Amino acid sequence: MKKREVHASVKDEQLIIMRRNQIIKGAAILFKEKGFHRTTTREIAKAAGFSIGTLYEYIRTKEDVLYLVCDFIYDEVKARLQKEVKLNNGTIESLKLNIAYFFQVMNDMQDEVLVMYQEAKSLSKDALAYVLNKEIEMVRMIELVIERCVENGEFNLPKAQITLCAHNIFVQGQMWGFRRWALQRLFTLEEYIEYQTTLVTQGFAQKTSMSVCSKT
Repeated sequence: MKKREVHASVKDEQLIIMRRNQIIKGAAILFKEKGFHRTTTREIAKAAGFSIGTLYEYIRTKEDVLYLVCDFIYDEVKARLQKEVKLNNGTIESLKLNIAYFFQVMNDMQDEVLVMYQEAKSLSKDALAYVLNKEIEMVRMIELVIERCVENGEFNLPKAQITLCAHNIFVQGQMWGFRRWALQRLFTLEEYIEYQTTLVTQGFAQKTSMSVCSKT
């Protein structure tokens, strides 16, 4: 999907990038503390380190700021995943390693991911569709890892179940941040990864058995 254009009155592209990074950094902190609707543009400008007039040289509306924040967070998460989640050699052990990588990224960026999910609903319809499509791209990365295992004969899963399993893993990683107030009282990150990975791989084995039985 096409990236939404956020208009700026300034023409210097390098300056736009620098100033918007300041805006994103300041706004993300405020959105986490106060939420999008209770945060004012004047507060965003102050957090970014410049005046309200300067702020409006780089954005037009407060929703522009929210879009920039969500777009940045998705790009950052995706970049981390592309760096750490690798197409494996089709073994269960390499799948487990990739799940652990993904959960670690979700742990490292749990505040940012939480902000994104709490506030993305305030985006316009087209902007929301754009940022959510980025999430589908990240789920696809996990899906490809599972497909490699299926190709290698580790599991026998149809396409729809592969996609569903990829979404399940994605949600389990996010849950570490969403439900941290409860989960982190019970488990370390390492324990959470171990328990969830066991559930995932056992579920794959059960689905494989069910697929085999349905053919006999």
